[in-house]
Amino acid sequence: MSTDAGVAAAVQAAERERRSLEAPFPDMVWVPGGTFRMGSDKHYPEEAPVHKVTVDGFWMDRHPVTNDRFAQFVEATSHRTFAEFPPDPAQYPGALPEMLFAGSLVFVMPSGPVDRRDLSNWWQFARGADWRHPYGPETSIEGLAHHPVVHVTFGDADAFARWEGKTLPTEAEWEFAARGGLDGAAYAWGDEFLPGDRHQANTWQGEFPWQHHCKDGYERTSPVGAFAANGYGLYDMIGNVWEWTTDWYQPKHPADVVKTCCIPRNPRGPQAENSYDPNQPAIAIPRKVLKGGSHLCAPNYCRRYRPAARFPEPIDTSACHVGFRCIVRPA
Repeated sequence: MSTDAGVAAAVQAAERERRSLEAPFPDMVWVPGGTFRMGSDKHYPEEAPVHKVTVDGFWMDRHPVTNDRFAQFVEATSHRTFAEFPPDPAQYPGALPEMLFAGSLVFVMPSGPVDRRDLSNWWQFARGADWRHPYGPETSIEGLAHHPVVHVTFGDADAFARWEGKTLPTEAEWEFAARGGLDGAAYAWGDEFLPGDRHQANTWQGEFPWQHHCKDGYERTSPVGAFAANGYGLYDMIGNVWEWTTDWYQPKHPADVVKTCCIPRNPRGPQAENSYDPNQPAIAIPRKVLKGGSHLCAPNYCRRYRPAARFPEPIDTSACHVGFRCIVRPA
């Protein structure tokens, strides 16, 4: 690093520290904002095309929201999550009556190799699964106070954020923060997945979905902060749990942003009615963008443990590997 670059980096670090000390809420980190290359042309098609985006600075939760924080919210507001209510038959015409129960999606490891084209080989809609019972009614969050809360829909996450006086990030804000200043790098820590053969995030090791070596020390979620922070001091931006953003999903980044002479500033994503894709019935229902990958992302199945990765999640769906974190934008 040149002397000038080193001085600039030191100044930026000092500014981040100053702004973090001014954070409107405890345990938030200042993300300085700037212009970066969003997306990837080298991985999954929905991440393309790479395009420049500018975001203004904001404060972000240092960690994903934990079970402990979410419990405080529930105690204060008596909030009941979407997974705790039986589905309304009127909203799900054609659904089998025996499937209309309160529950959520739970990963169940098969005993051997299965057809990975059929998600039902490892995903089950489990009766009684919710944030307090992450793997079914006989399980609990005892001992998991500092693990990310899971089984929360977009509405649950948004309600929590409003209660804390915060909001959820846009996809652009989230991706910029996850990169930690490493513009264009494949991962949040650089271009090598296992630098020095050390795991940098909670992901899957082995043949998904039936073989997990747990070389990173965790079979399921991990306590927040178990792995090193990125360049902005943010933990668990990659792996552990997917995180909600406010953007409606569309199957590719808008192509026109590459052709325009103006770099988009603080993009908010498409409107809901524009997020449909008639050529892909699986996303005919509008969905929000999830970012970051989870502990279930594996090299042989889902290499989405990268800042550019994105996934469409229906707003009425919760699962054992989906959580969130909040931000605050300066007034």
